[in-house]
Parts: sequence; structure tokens; C-alpha cells
Amino acid sequence: MELAEARHLFEEAAQEVTAFGDSLDLPALNDEIAANEDDMSHPDFWNDHEAAQKVIDANNALKERRDNYLKLVQEVEEVTTALDLLAELPDPDMQAEMETTLQTLLTDLEAYRLGQLLDGPYDQNNAILEIHPGSGGTESADWGANMQRMYTRWAEKHAFKVELMDYHPGDVAGIDSATLKISGHNAYGYLRSERGVHRFVRISPFDSAGRRHTSFVSIDVMPELDDSVEVTINPADVKMDVYRASGAGGQHINKTSSAVRLTHLPTGIVVASQQERSQFQNRDVAYNMLRAKLYQRELDQKEAERAKIAGEQLENGWGSQIRSYVFQPYRMVKDHRDNYESGNPQAVMDGDLDPFIDAYLRWKLAQENPE
Repeated sequence: MELAEARHLFEEAAQEVTAFGDSLDLPALNDEIAANEDDMSHPDFWNDHEAAQKVIDANNALKERRDNYLKLVQEVEEVTTALDLLAELPDPDMQAEMETTLQTLLTDLEAYRLGQLLDGPYDQNNAILEIHPGSGGTESADWGANMQRMYTRWAEKHAFKVELMDYHPGDVAGIDSATLKISGHNAYGYLRSERGVHRFVRISPFDSAGRRHTSFVSIDVMPELDDSVEVTINPADVKMDVYRASGAGGQHINKTSSAVRLTHLPTGIVVASQQERSQFQNRDVAYNMLRAKLYQRELDQKEAERAKIAGEQLENGWGSQIRSYVFQPYRMVKDHRDNYESGNPQAVMDGDLDPFIDAYLRWKLAQENPE
């Protein structure tokens, strides 16, 4: 990299970091963190365990926001020093070290910028992600398993926790359906970009004639809700079924019928949980999932009504996929909402989703705030 180019990239990044600092109000943020830590030091802080955990989680989020910004400031200072030294005494080793620090700054700045786009009421929550292969038999079921792996890999890159809440294997390979709980700060804010129908094109390994197949997988994403969000469910409207939990490969992992499936009769919504050991625990988990789905349904209805008034056409159904993954006759992944694309579909399937998430959030922001 030419020194002039590096200086240009750095000056743009430094200006953006300064702008973030102006909007952050660091003194007020430190005061809020200090007040929370003072509350946490009181002897009776843990009398209400649930309330205490909420304070801790909120404070950790504030500290993460502050520390991420301070890390950017430190990286700006390091690059500034290196560029000043290089202006006086050019040195290849020092320039290589400066470029490494500059790249770290640019990467961290992109992540910070992405986090700033997450301002929805539940963006900071954990995410419940459901994977449902469409028609297409074994080929679609295999893609469902590939997507489960893709989201797991993405979550691992962000140090998020992944729990398999419900799992139904495919008849030959892959999955019939799977539900993941992905826990981490802003998990829902990131993953809400994935909600919709995903289209896959490749030469199927399950076709002896080597023909190209098109498959579809539907992804649903909901925020995990706490008790502060009121969603009323009439027990008489819910049908509960129990069954034996299944593991990967189709084997039963419990000898008793501990898994629970809930069907909300008025809406037809079905949720299931088999991650816990007892039927009672799985019932509670399933009810929380049902609350999340009913809440999401209410949001969707409000958005549909808003779009109708505004004369907008919302994406809906299998014929309006949000993203295509093409492995044959060319290799490309393209998001049909914001037109972002990648020529490396294997990297995407290995969890490299952040560029797509970033592009979606920017597109969504522009849709909500047109100039």
C-alpha cells in the first residue's frame, strides 16, 4: 500500500471515529456505568435475581459500547504516531506494522459502525432462528442443514452461544426443521436480516444424473422476549403434544416423552422445544417461543398495514426470495433487497455473513429514512 493511500484511508477513518465520539457523550456514559456498579455493590442487590441480572446485562452492554469506542481511539493514536514517524524516516518494517494497525482500525470501525445501526427496541436481545426447508426433498433438507451450519459458524465467529432447541432430521439427509437459540449482545439485531426465503442452485449430489437443482429454505427470526413484554395467551387456545426428543442423525436422545410441541389454534403457529430434560422445562421454553412468534406476527401485521397505506409491495411467499446462493453455472451469493453480492459462496456458507448484514441494515435504514 502506498503511504499516501494509507494516509487517505486513515484520515477518513479518524474523522468517523471523532464523529462517533461527539455523539457518544462519554462522560454521561461513564456516569451511568458508575451508577450501575454502585447499585451492584449493595448487599441487597441479589434479592431480586432477575432484576439484578437485567442491570448486569445492561451495564455490560454500556461498557462494551464505551470500550469499543476507546479501542478505536487508541488505534487512531497508534496509526497517527506511526504515520508521523514514517514522514520523518521511511522504514519498510515500520510501514508494514502501521498498515497492520490501520487494517485493524478499519475492521473494528466497520464493526462499531454496524453496531450503531442496531437501534430497534429488541435488537440487543438473543435471537430465536427457525430453519424450514421447502419442497425439494432431500436436496432442500440438505440445504437446511447447510444453513444450520452457516448460522452456527457465524455465531461462533461472534463468540455467541448456540443452543439447538428443536431438531427434526430429514428422511435421507439434512434436516426437516431446526430451531436455534443464538445468545449474545445484538444477536437479534444482526440476524433479523436473515428472515425470509433463501434460494439455492447447484448440481445436486443426490441426483445420479448430475442435474442442476433449485431449492428453497425459509428462515424465521424472532427476538427472545423477557417478562417486560406483555403477550397474552389464552391457555384454551393452545394444544400441547409431547414426544421423544431426537438428536442429529435421527436417534432418540431421551427414553421419555420430554419434548413439547405447542400449537396456537387461532393462528396455526407451531413451536417446539426438546433441549431441556423435563417436559415442564420444555413447556416453559416453548411458551416463551410462542410469545415471541405472536409478538412478531403482530409487528408483521402493523408493517403490512403501514405498507398498504403507503402503497408499498412487501415481499411474501416462496416466489419472492430475499437471497440467492448460486453454485452452478456460476458462483455468486446475491441479496435481492439491497443488491449486495459476493463471488465467494463457500465463504458465505462458512459464516461470512457480516457484509450482507451490514448492507441490509444500511438499506433498511435508507428505506425508513428516505431523503
